[in-house]
Amino acid sequence: MWGDAVGQNWEFILRLVVSGILGATIGFERKAHYKQAGVRTHFVVAVGSALIMIVSKYAFADIIDGHTAVLDPSRIAAQVVSGIGFLGAGVIIFRRNAIRGLTTAAGVWTTAGIGLAVGAGQYMIGIACTILVLVGFIALKPLEQRFIRNIRPILVTAHDKPGLIGRLSAELEQLGLSIEQVSVERADEEREVMEIELYLRFQKQAVSMARVVERVAEIDGVEQVAFGAES
Repeated sequence: MWGDAVGQNWEFILRLVVSGILGATIGFERKAHYKQAGVRTHFVVAVGSALIMIVSKYAFADIIDGHTAVLDPSRIAAQVVSGIGFLGAGVIIFRRNAIRGLTTAAGVWTTAGIGLAVGAGQYMIGIACTILVLVGFIALKPLEQRFIRNIRPILVTAHDKPGLIGRLSAELEQLGLSIEQVSVERADEEREVMEIELYLRFQKQAVSMARVVERVAEIDGVEQVAFGAES
């Protein structure tokens, strides 16, 4: 009996470790792209979800053993699915009439599901889901940009000078780009510095983003140019 309990505990520890590794793998990809939720967040979400699943399935065996009580082993674990939404909402940012962080929030939610799967002993399902999530993050993004959206944001920090938007537009048009959306926000009142976020539509023969940044940075009044944040 004691040996069986020890063996079972080691099995539970293995599930926690595997869940943590899978969660950290997804978090590493997110952090590598400077997203809000990184390695530690995904690691803890996965481990915590696995723990909750283990507790939900096995923690009440002593209560029902020899009794007529009937428990639903999925009841506690089910709360993770809805509860993790609060954490996901924390990485979603609404700024300049645009929403950021949806993909990362979805990753956190899915990581919780991976933890539940591994916590239930479904290792292969958890590993397969991790691979699919990474495929979605890494492989589908360039395909989306190339064939579907073809729109990339850049963030320009510049002094508020007359005609600046017009010069930006003219320079980008020379590069074969069209501006889909512009949002302007005052960054520094004293220095009269503003942040301009531009959503650019690239053509199939469009120049590289590095070249776009280089040309925009040469415009008089521009202090800094950076790639805009994505989900």
